[in-house]
Amino acid sequence: MSVNTAIEILPDESHLAEAAADRFIGIVESTLRYRQIADVALAGGSTPKAMNALLAASPRRGHVAWDRVRFFFGDERTVPPEDGESNYRMTRESLFDPLGIPADHVFRMHGEDDPQAAAAAYAEVLVRELGSRPRFDLLYLGMGPDGHTASIFPGTYSGIDDTKLVVANWVEQFKTWRITLTPHVINDATHVVITTGGSAKADALHGVLDGPHDPNKYPVQLVAPTDGELHWLIDEPAAAKLARRAGAAARSSSG
Repeated sequence: MSVNTAIEILPDESHLAEAAADRFIGIVESTLRYRQIADVALAGGSTPKAMNALLAASPRRGHVAWDRVRFFFGDERTVPPEDGESNYRMTRESLFDPLGIPADHVFRMHGEDDPQAAAAAYAEVLVRELGSRPRFDLLYLGMGPDGHTASIFPGTYSGIDDTKLVVANWVEQFKTWRITLTPHVINDATHVVITTGGSAKADALHGVLDGPHDPNKYPVQLVAPTDGELHWLIDEPAAAKLARRAGAAARSSSG
C-alpha cells in the first residue's frame, strides 16, 4: 500500500456519497488556488451517481467554480453515449446537465467506436489536453465485488500494456471489451479517491487491504500513486471483515 494512503470508514452509503462529494469540493478548491483549471477523471457506478447528485444540488453546487473544472473518464463500456450502461450518460444526466457544464469541458471515451481505435483516440485526447505525461488533479475510482477497478478486471492486469495511456481490455466474464485508463495514468494522478460501499464488497476489500499483493487477482491493488495521495472512502458494511476494523472510523494507513 502506498505510503500516502488514508482510509476513512463512513456509517453507510449515503454518508459515503457525502464524503466523496465533500472530498471533490476540497481537492478542487485547493487545486484552483494554484491552477487555473482542475482536471478531474470520474467513475461510473452507484456511489459516483449519488456523489454527482449531491454536487449538482444546493448547497454544494455553489462551492465549486464549475467553469474552471474539466472532466474526463477513467473507463467506459463499449456502448453508444445514450445507452443505459454508458458511464458518460449517467454522468451527463446526474452532473453535467444539471450544472450546465459546457461541452468543451467534457472529454468522453467514445464507447460506440471500435474499442482499439477508441482507446488510441482517447490517449491522443489526454496528450493534447494534459501533455505527454497526463496528470489528473483528481481521479475517482470504484471497486467491484471482485476487486476490479476502472475496467481492469481479475485476470486481465498482467495482459495490459502499461506503456500505453489507454487500452481496450477484453473482459471474459462479460464477453465484451472495455476502454480503460492504464495503471500508468492512474498512478500519475495527484489525488486518487476510491469509493467502496456495501456488504457485497466486504470479502474483496478484506483481501485487498489485509491480504498479499496480487493485482492480477485484485486489480484495485495496482492503485499506488507515485507522487500523489490515495484516499479510500469505505462504508461500514464494506469494512466489516477488515482485520484492522476496530477504531478505524477515521484512520491513516501506511506500509
